[in-house]
Amino acid sequence: MRRADREITRREELLSIMERCDVCRLALNGDDGYPYLLPLNFGLEDDGERLNLYFHGANEGTKYRLLARDNRVSFEMDCAHRLHTDVERGYCTMEYESVMGRGFVDILPEEEKYPALEKLMAHYHREAFAFNPAAIPRTTVLRLTVTQLTGKRRKVRQP
Repeated sequence: MRRADREITRREELLSIMERCDVCRLALNGDDGYPYLLPLNFGLEDDGERLNLYFHGANEGTKYRLLARDNRVSFEMDCAHRLHTDVERGYCTMEYESVMGRGFVDILPEEEKYPALEKLMAHYHREAFAFNPAAIPRTTVLRLTVTQLTGKRRKVRQP
C-alpha cells in the first residue's frame, strides 16, 4: 500500500468498517477479459479466524454462470464519505473508510440458506426477521470465504 499511514491492519477495525457499510461490490472474472462488477447487500460472519460474507439473489443470472467457471472473486466496500474543501487554497479531499479483499464463493445448499439469510438481515436490521419459507427455494445464497483483507482510512486533520 502506497500510503502506509492510511492502512488499517487491525482485524477489529476492519470488521467495524464492514459493519458500517451497506453495499459490497463483488468483482467476478468476466467472459470477455473484463471484470464483472456487482453491488450487493451482504451479511457477515466472523469467528476470529474465518470471515464469511453472504449474498442473495434470484436463482439464475450471469453471476452464477461466471462463478461456475471461476469462483475466485475480489470485493470492495466503503463508507464514512465526507468532502472537505479549502476554497482559499483551491484544495479538496474526501474522507473515507474502505475494505478490500479476495476469496472464493460457494453456493449454499438448501439447509444452510436460512441461517445465512439471518446474518444478512442482521447486518441491516439488527433484529430477528421471520422469512416467508416459500421464498427461500426461489433464492440463491452465496458465501464468500475471505482469504485476503486490507483496509484504508482517510481522515482530515482539523486545523
